[in-house]
Amino acid sequence: MKLTHIALLSTLFAPAVFAAPLTIDTYNPQDKGIFAVSSTLVSGPKEAVLFDAQFSVKDGEALVEKIRRSGKTLNKIVITSGDPDFYFGLQPLVKAFPNAKVVATQQVVDHIKATKDAKLAFWGPQMKDGAPTELVVPQVLASTTFMIDGEKVDIEQPDSYAAYVWIPSEKTILGGTGVSWGIHVWTADTQTPARRQQWQQTLDNMAAHKPERVIPGHYLGTPPSGTGAIDFTRGYLQHFEQALSAHKNSAGVIGALKKQYPGLAEESSLELSAKVNTGEMKW
Repeated sequence: MKLTHIALLSTLFAPAVFAAPLTIDTYNPQDKGIFAVSSTLVSGPKEAVLFDAQFSVKDGEALVEKIRRSGKTLNKIVITSGDPDFYFGLQPLVKAFPNAKVVATQQVVDHIKATKDAKLAFWGPQMKDGAPTELVVPQVLASTTFMIDGEKVDIEQPDSYAAYVWIPSEKTILGGTGVSWGIHVWTADTQTPARRQQWQQTLDNMAAHKPERVIPGHYLGTPPSGTGAIDFTRGYLQHFEQALSAHKNSAGVIGALKKQYPGLAEESSLELSAKVNTGEMKW
């Protein structure tokens, strides 16, 4: 038998090599934090990537301990939103893992650069000793698709307020700022019908993946399986839009949403969002 034939047969009958499944571990301070924001460590056998870095540096320190316990090499910290609760906690992480690159899409980097100083001036006094003394601006990602130990990860809809992370091998979505559960949805940063409509379209895009798991960017309690958190957020936005159409002042909008979602947590988010979207408050 010719050597070329032997080589071909060896290739055809070689054992298949499969990437090991990824482990997904989420940290959320729940009602102990100013915001119940999610940070998720996605790791393979050797590598790990952290998505989002918390609001308080104290919660950032908790993330440092979580990563150290994993025993994995932290390659990247990916920031999925320019809102401060996604990156103000970076300071202890950068100190603990100086070789891990802090990255984000161009849109997120631009957002952070434009708003970081004003956000720190507003939130710093409220955060007290949880406030950062130094803000970290991510580098721009070269691509919105990258690998973790051989498994593909995509940042989808990067131009949308509700940009999210899709992990195909695990059928999992990290919903980022666009998905909430168990709380009033923050809408102060989407101040036009067009932006909220784009948000809805992004939620539809998420659902089209038929994910088995969706980790909301903000949640209290235990998120549901499947698309439950996407469905909740979509329904909330629809009711918010209806309330804005029916009421000209924030009091009316707030009353309508409280009636629709009695007992839902974080009413302060509803109150501020209603004031901003009715023009009673600048944000």
